[in-house]
Amino acid sequence: MAQHLGDEVERLLSEDATAGDLTTEGLGLAGRRGRIRFAARGAFTLAGVEVAAAMLERCGAAVALAARSGDAVAEGDDILTGEGDAADLHLGWKTSQTLIEVLSGIATAARTIVAAVESVDPNVRVACTRKTFPGGRQLSQMAIKAGGAILHRAGLSETILVFGEHLAFLDGQSLADVATRLRRQAPEKKLAIEAASVEGAKSAIEAGFDVIQLEKFAVERVAEVAAFARAHSPRALIAAAGGLNASNAAAYVRAGAGLIVTSAPYSAPPRDVQVTVTPVL
Repeated sequence: MAQHLGDEVERLLSEDATAGDLTTEGLGLAGRRGRIRFAARGAFTLAGVEVAAAMLERCGAAVALAARSGDAVAEGDDILTGEGDAADLHLGWKTSQTLIEVLSGIATAARTIVAAVESVDPNVRVACTRKTFPGGRQLSQMAIKAGGAILHRAGLSETILVFGEHLAFLDGQSLADVATRLRRQAPEKKLAIEAASVEGAKSAIEAGFDVIQLEKFAVERVAEVAAFARAHSPRALIAAAGGLNASNAAAYVRAGAGLIVTSAPYSAPPRDVQVTVTPVL
């Protein structure tokens, strides 16, 4: 993980300064000592601060964290401070600021959904999908974890989730046969399947699937499937997915969903972080 974080830091810095910082070089700021301070503008759930600190450290600054990812910060709260060569501080400034702002937006949105769900049932988890912007998955998933959510699927190699598009190539095999085949191939994994109708969900429950993911179901239909699961396979986990957010997640939990699956936090607006860079006199 440490190696991956180092690789990410290098990638982000090189993206913004492929051949250095022309402005600070032109102004001759190298050799001057400076101090940088990040503070919250408004209240939000913080995320990405450790990566931002690593970026500034990679630029040569000595950094002190005032808060950690997952912390709730308020207006004016310090997030991090650093000291170093003025040219180095300017090199890492904007990318590290933007990183915290974007990831804190994701974390704050995730925290809002988690709070709505836990107000109904603290045992139900919010799982965020892998539908992040390509290339930004690792950072986005760090943010949703900071917001108290869990990963739905970190990647295709981690979990089994059968879609109708898979079944279309299985020449009419029964769901029971599909489940048997998958358990033989991956005996340590739970089997999840997406259902597009109440009838399909009931068939998947009867076939022995562990997780039944209900895609874009109305609340009433989720309640119908949950009641069927309680009667026929109490251990089956009913996951509600598709269009879920802070405004409706609680209703799906009340209907019987044992897992809320969402990608809504990834489109959250960034939070606002104030950065000041001043000379050390």
